[in-house]
Amino acid sequence: MTPNASDLWFLPLGGCGEIGMNLNLYGHDGQWLMVDCGVTFAAPDAPVSEPHVQMADPRFIEDRRDALVGLVVTHAHEDHIGGVAHLWPRLRCPVFTTPFAAEILRRKLGEVGLDGVVPVIIVPPGEQRFIGAFNVEWIDLTHSIPEPSALMLRTPAGNIFHTADWKLDPNPVLGKPYDPATYQRLGTETIDAMVCDSTNATLAGHSASELSLEPGLREVISSAQGRVVVTCFASNLARLVTLARIARETGRHLSLFGRSLNNMVSAARATGIWPEGVSFVPPRDLGYFPRDTVMAIATGSQGESRAALSRLARDRHPYLSLDPGDRVVFSARIIPGNEREVERLIAQLRQQEVEVITSEAYPLPIHASGHPAEDELRAMYDWIQPEIAIPVHGEAAHIKANADIARACGIPRQLQGQNGDLFFIAPMPGVRRGAAPTGRLGLQGELLRSL
Repeated sequence: MTPNASDLWFLPLGGCGEIGMNLNLYGHDGQWLMVDCGVTFAAPDAPVSEPHVQMADPRFIEDRRDALVGLVVTHAHEDHIGGVAHLWPRLRCPVFTTPFAAEILRRKLGEVGLDGVVPVIIVPPGEQRFIGAFNVEWIDLTHSIPEPSALMLRTPAGNIFHTADWKLDPNPVLGKPYDPATYQRLGTETIDAMVCDSTNATLAGHSASELSLEPGLREVISSAQGRVVVTCFASNLARLVTLARIARETGRHLSLFGRSLNNMVSAARATGIWPEGVSFVPPRDLGYFPRDTVMAIATGSQGESRAALSRLARDRHPYLSLDPGDRVVFSARIIPGNEREVERLIAQLRQQEVEVITSEAYPLPIHASGHPAEDELRAMYDWIQPEIAIPVHGEAAHIKANADIARACGIPRQLQGQNGDLFFIAPMPGVRRGAAPTGRLGLQGELLRSL
């Protein structure tokens, strides 16, 4: 199965028909380009024997790695970058990504002894370069992590706009706001296909801007009588900046509880993203301050048993104990499948008479998704005007909703599928079901095994 000079193919091995574990392939003129290489995690109720960290089985492209011209990582979220360090020995290709994602990747490669071994090419946002037969342009957009990029892939056989994860945020707190002119410019070209994020396609309206959360977060923190612990996704550095500013304004000493939070902030500092003057108290010092002057940001918004918030809920954290009347704020959504674990965590906190406030129950917004809702999808389809819409990054209901929106926007053709389906973009559109083997590998110790 080798594309010729007139072929332009899209082949997802992970992240299509599911959320997470993204691994995409584009084929043209005897070559393959990989976009993203992420991980997912075992369900909370999975057997103990099941590996916690899982990733797409790359055996299709591993068997063709001489034709793999490169791997492009669109941003530094785990479901897009987390598999690189584990799967690269099977791929052996150069990796292209922006500075912040490269810094995160460097740390991950160091953990497995591959720092300095993997050729990582840093591409400033907005640049354009050839990777084999593919002319790749990095397109700025907004998401819930620094330096997210869409990709414009140009070949003699056709052009593809690959959105990766995105939203339309006019006030992202960190980074530049989106610019409609960028996408309108692309729409003046012939775009044969748009491969698009479907995560929130079932939701009406427009996702909230990061800046719009500040009033709600300020209110929920300033009204607390005791300690405040906020849990959010560690990669949302804009949320951390907002919380740090509110802590300073409300006279609270702020600390980070959790390895992933500290790693993200350290990477942001190393790449010049983190604002000057925004600092934190060492966790070991936080317990010495009066309760009403204490604030912590903790990992564990999904109920992870080993995360900082679960340890606080069990009163097993080495640096801080919670008392009745303290407040825990969930500035995050519950990822489907984690409901039971989050409910258990909330119950543990309430048993300690700790007040729990969730983003779903609070009257003001205190969390914003990083993915496009219906109005944003409509806007992007109107700007890009592709000949074909290929929804990905979602389960079947999300993909169908995205395809329905594309159809309503006048996009001539919508191709729906799942991992292993081969999408023909040129010369004749279509889908070959189950064209490539798929599956999962689980990380057990330092070894990968098939699941």
